[in-house]
Amino acid sequence: MKILVLGGTSFLGRAYVTDLLDRGHEVTTFNRGRSGPDQPGVEAVRGDRDSPADLERLVADRRWDAVVDTSPQQPHSVALSTRLLEPRTGHYTLVSSVHAYADWGSVPIDEDSTRHPCPADTPADQPSGNHLKAGCERALLERFGADRSLILNCGLLIGPHENTGRLPWWLDRIARGGRVLAPGEPGRGIQAIDARDLAAFGRDRLEQGAAGRYLTTSPIGAATFGDLLTACVDATGSGAELSWTDEAVLLAAEVQPWTELPVWAPDLPDWSAIWQVDTSRARRAGLRCRPIAETVRDTWAWMRERGPATEPYRQGGTVLGIAPEKERGLLSGTG
Repeated sequence: MKILVLGGTSFLGRAYVTDLLDRGHEVTTFNRGRSGPDQPGVEAVRGDRDSPADLERLVADRRWDAVVDTSPQQPHSVALSTRLLEPRTGHYTLVSSVHAYADWGSVPIDEDSTRHPCPADTPADQPSGNHLKAGCERALLERFGADRSLILNCGLLIGPHENTGRLPWWLDRIARGGRVLAPGEPGRGIQAIDARDLAAFGRDRLEQGAAGRYLTTSPIGAATFGDLLTACVDATGSGAELSWTDEAVLLAAEVQPWTELPVWAPDLPDWSAIWQVDTSRARRAGLRCRPIAETVRDTWAWMRERGPATEPYRQGGTVLGIAPEKERGLLSGTG
């Protein structure tokens, strides 16, 4: 198949391109060339997806069997790309997020749960927000319709080449050894998916011309926070000691969930169901998630090959990770 990947050089896009090339597909990538090098074997086209002129140049003399969009951020951008690409391709995969669901985090969700009421024609350049993912989905459906659109609502994405840095932050911290502040109970379940597993599932659905919507993350109960952090200790060989600390203590010390201790979602009303995403539809369709220890091991191997991070890990404009002095204070009981 001839497949266009919007992006294709950073994390999930990279995983998709690798998987598609390994399956023998002919891949075109369209990106600005800022997030990483193009992979050997692709036709790399430079351009900005928000530029009508760049998109017109992309589609001028090309056609594809399918498009994969791994980084939709603004409904306006998706509306523009789908308008120009619709006559040139038969199928469009949009990798959205569980963030598109209005009640995600506070109640369990499945594919039919209520999504944010963000319209497809939302003006350009909106401040970042979870609701925009729902608008991106509607922009796709307005142009391609339900029978030519595949929407993957991705959960927590981890694995080699991760560019947000949630798992890499934990690996870096645990690699330094000593006592490590660990939040809450080690037995609390988490859900995460390796980017390579998401790409493989998306490619399989694309090859079959499948349409519809799938929640794509690991099954409920497949792993715990203890599994994640223990795998980090094992992968790094640091011998670090995990010091599991009551969530009430952390919250009283104003430790910020998700950012100061990445992936930590406390048992509070707005967070209580964050790991209750029903993936049964995707699993029936063939989604397979590797053990979390394998993802951790492979991510650590990539980090060692990459070398130390040159910038702090960030979620948007927020630096990830607790300050060392704050962690020491909490470990000593003075925080």
